[in-house]
Amino acid sequence: MLVKCIFKRSNKLVVAQNVESPTINGLYKFTIVEIENALNINMRRRKLIGHGRRGEFYQGILPSGQGVAIKEMHKTKDAMDSFNREVECLSRARHPSIVCLLGFCNEDGNQFLVYEHCSGGNLAQYFLREDTVLTLDARVRILRDCACAIKYLHHYIDGCIIHHHIKLSSILLSETLGPKLCGFGQSQMLGMEESKVFEDVLENGMYTDPEYKKTGLLTCATDIYSFGVVMLQVLSGTRISHVDEDGRHILLTKAKDVSTGKLPITEFEDPWLRGKLINHEALKSILQIAVVCVAETRLERPTIEQVSEELNKAWRLNNIGWPINVPPV
Repeated sequence: MLVKCIFKRSNKLVVAQNVESPTINGLYKFTIVEIENALNINMRRRKLIGHGRRGEFYQGILPSGQGVAIKEMHKTKDAMDSFNREVECLSRARHPSIVCLLGFCNEDGNQFLVYEHCSGGNLAQYFLREDTVLTLDARVRILRDCACAIKYLHHYIDGCIIHHHIKLSSILLSETLGPKLCGFGQSQMLGMEESKVFEDVLENGMYTDPEYKKTGLLTCATDIYSFGVVMLQVLSGTRISHVDEDGRHILLTKAKDVSTGKLPITEFEDPWLRGKLINHEALKSILQIAVVCVAETRLERPTIEQVSEELNKAWRLNNIGWPINVPPV
């Protein structure tokens, strides 16, 4: 059994792996036996690699030798809805900076999702590490590539796809620290509509768009707000796994004070980067666009095209060949 992941780059199809049938919408349909064989590597117990609200992630290996991440869904209605959304969205959305869903299993009440394995973990986990520090160069590249993925979603050929759950832990990292947007269990395909009002607001913690929270109106600007918070966290190097409302207020207030000149730019840089090579012009450029992203109303926020353009400018300012990570001092 072989599995493939096809995505578009510059309007050209790129094949990452080879795949055989049976497939549904381009995804391999695994049997429960194939899933169990992939999970029980060398007859050992399952290797847990992550927890989620709707399921657990395990390391797996396919017969071809390809490493994968397998999510076993909880047996709840919420988890079933999430499973359906991920299959619907990721069977269509193929992009170098979006995690590749290789296949799924829906058999005898058991549901599994099989993804490409990203050995770098997620971005939230990376910021908790003490053995290495992401340089500003690497952070700009991660943000730039994530913006490209969001732009692809917002301008999907069949209509806008809202990720609806962008946060640090929804950004996986490859071995070379290339970002892969994941966590599509709350995604919404709006089609050709530009917005939609939902009675049940699905909050995203400190990343929740305040306008969406009040009105239930879901738009592309909802993702922009969440990504703005992510950008501020990546710049400041917040080294905690959970930030509450008070933490968000402190983060946003400091960012706004720095962007308006009330505080120096050095007040917002990651303390772990002090003494390292930092392009403060690039740092300030990203900070300013991030602050606009977290405006209270959608009409005040930039489009993802504007965000992507600013991040590309910051990348050019900062791209002088520095290493992607450095040991802590």
